[in-house]
Amino acid sequence: MARGKFITFEGGEGTGKSTQSRILTARLQAEGRAAIRTREPGGSDGAEALRGLLVEGGADRWSPLSETLMMNAARRDHLERTIVPALELGEWVVCDRFADSTRAYQGAGGGVSAEFIATVERAVVGDNRPDLTLVFDLSPEIGLKRAFGRDMFEVRFETKEFAFHTRLRAAYLAIARDEPDRCVLIDASGTEDQVADLVWRAVMDRLAR
Repeated sequence: MARGKFITFEGGEGTGKSTQSRILTARLQAEGRAAIRTREPGGSDGAEALRGLLVEGGADRWSPLSETLMMNAARRDHLERTIVPALELGEWVVCDRFADSTRAYQGAGGGVSAEFIATVERAVVGDNRPDLTLVFDLSPEIGLKRAFGRDMFEVRFETKEFAFHTRLRAAYLAIARDEPDRCVLIDASGTEDQVADLVWRAVMDRLAR
């Protein structure tokens, strides 16, 4: 059986990743493809237990280094129990955030060294890299306005200083620029339907062979 496809959605707060990952998963399923949607931190029982610790509470609840280690502990459980088994069954896995979020949030945003993050990522992720990463780009001003316009309980990262969110955007743009074979930059400023069309075209162009 052919291994499934692994698609990740990345971007700052309020960029619409979660909505668009749901739309893509439903569209893949409607076309007859076996597809599941998952998220980080989370996606498995162990990882979901860690999620509450990571995304709730005050902005300074954890140091960036502690976050890096906890995110990767959750990621490893997620890979072992959800992502890899689904891929081995030939399913498409659509994941709202993955390792690039640690590079952006804890690395560029929090100041953890890129070398340390890369070392941990190699150990945790190994060969289970995404086939395609969709990087949602939107100005932090608009993204945060969107984020705070919805009912949320998990606002720990949204409440960090504005400069943090500016660093996030720059980091994601750099990731998309440096890894064009894996990443497609998505303009997230359009309507829900417009962005969904951009996502679908990217997926079909890169993976529907």
